[in-house]
Amino acid sequence: MPNPPLKAVTLTHVRYQKGDQLGHFLAWVSLVPVFISLGGFFTHFIFRRELHCMFFALGLIISQFINEVIKTSVQQARPETCALLEMCDSHGWPSSHSQFMFFFSVYITLLTVEGIGLSQIKNKWAVNFFPWSLAVLTMFSRVYLGYHTVAQVFAGAALGVFLGACWFWVVNNVIYEYFPVIEESMFGRMLFVKDTSHIKNVLKFEYDNARAARKSMADKAN
Repeated sequence: MPNPPLKAVTLTHVRYQKGDQLGHFLAWVSLVPVFISLGGFFTHFIFRRELHCMFFALGLIISQFINEVIKTSVQQARPETCALLEMCDSHGWPSSHSQFMFFFSVYITLLTVEGIGLSQIKNKWAVNFFPWSLAVLTMFSRVYLGYHTVAQVFAGAALGVFLGACWFWVVNNVIYEYFPVIEESMFGRMLFVKDTSHIKNVLKFEYDNARAARKSMADKAN
């Protein structure tokens, strides 16, 4: 009885042509959405528990769910190179990597423009340059490595920008007014969930309060 065919975990399974240094670099770039999801949002939740960041992450999850629905409905094939990449059993339109990165970039840009959590940063263009650069590189990497066509990555980018802008509006015009309710809920109190978007300089606020608390403890000990 023949063994069943094997399938790789596509989350981190990125291939490039052996000896291609640019391909090697772009393969790592292609993993940026994974690093952001696991290294960024998960770590931020563990140590910060900020509502804005939690809803940012929720928006990305919803965006990826929409991406899967569209892919399943349209069922557009990947380019012919999918055979070498062992990816022909999945669909290519729109690119989920491009959609993720452009959703992320437009949301970061809108947070910066509105000054939410970043009101004390003077060179806001520098903050926005980094995610947009990664977004463009990720889009390019998916075409260069043979996972998508140009049309597929541009479709993902356009959908990411649209969904990112829409979700930002929903969070800041609809959900935001419920932030105090979430903070005071059993869930919020149990997990120490908070919103600090009303504080102009969160780092200075926490620094000053940490020093004041330490000084108060020292005074009581004496």
